[in-house]
Amino acid sequence: MALQITESNFEEEVLKSPVPVLVDFWATWCGPCKMISPVVDQIATEMAGTAKVGKANVDEGGNQNLASRFGIRTIPTLLFFKNGELVDTIVGATSKDNIVARLRACM
Repeated sequence: MALQITESNFEEEVLKSPVPVLVDFWATWCGPCKMISPVVDQIATEMAGTAKVGKANVDEGGNQNLASRFGIRTIPTLLFFKNGELVDTIVGATSKDNIVARLRACM
C-alpha cells in the first residue's frame, strides 16, 4: 500500500528519502486517478525496500500547496524523486510498465 503523503511529511518521506520516491497526486473525484490507484498500490508493494511510493490527495488540507509548489495542473500527475530532486514526471494515466520503468530509471 502506498504511503499517504502530506505537506507535513513531504520533506521527511520524499526529500530526505535514501531511496527513489514516486508521488501520485490525485483526487477522489478524478476518474483516471481511480484507474491507476490500484496500479500505484501494486508498485508500492512490489518495490518496497528499493523505492518508496506515496499518494498526495490534492483536495486535502495543505496538499494544495504541494501541488502548487510542483506546478501540478492536471491529475493524476506522478512525480519521481531521487536524492530529494524531482527527476521525472508523468501527467495522466499510464501503464504499470511505464511507471515501473521510469521508477527503475531513478535507481
